[in-house]
Amino acid sequence: MAVTRNITATYRNPSKVMRGLLSLGPREDRALAYLMAACLIVFIAQMPRLARQAHIEGSELDMLMGASLMAWVFIAPLMLYTLAAISHLMAKLFRGKGSHYGARLALFWALLAASPLMLLNGLVAGFIGPGLELQLVGMAWFGAFMWFWIGGLIAAERTPA
Repeated sequence: MAVTRNITATYRNPSKVMRGLLSLGPREDRALAYLMAACLIVFIAQMPRLARQAHIEGSELDMLMGASLMAWVFIAPLMLYTLAAISHLMAKLFRGKGSHYGARLALFWALLAASPLMLLNGLVAGFIGPGLELQLVGMAWFGAFMWFWIGGLIAAERTPA
């Protein structure tokens, strides 16, 4: 199934989509592609906010974008791999039967599937700025991300390695 169809299907039933992704077999290249695509989209989502910040503060946009690129494309993937490993070890405490790959896929897919809301969050941050609207969109993104991640992680940990 196409990635965009899987993203829309994730908003309805994240566990079912995760089971479908896991049924394709362990492919680390696919998980890494999801992670890098999600990190790139998050970086793009930051651009309107960074442009607003550069305009208001009178700072250079290039420096802000360079720092954001470094954070989201080079540092965040390493931290997300670590977070996935920790989530898998925590799931093992609750008798999870999955693999490290399933935990990574659940986290990386949740970030990619929630990326449309992250793009909306970036637009609100850039055009409206801080306020109730930004908080509501941020909470919607975080809620969707957590729902996708927990649902995917439960599905991954119920599937024997």
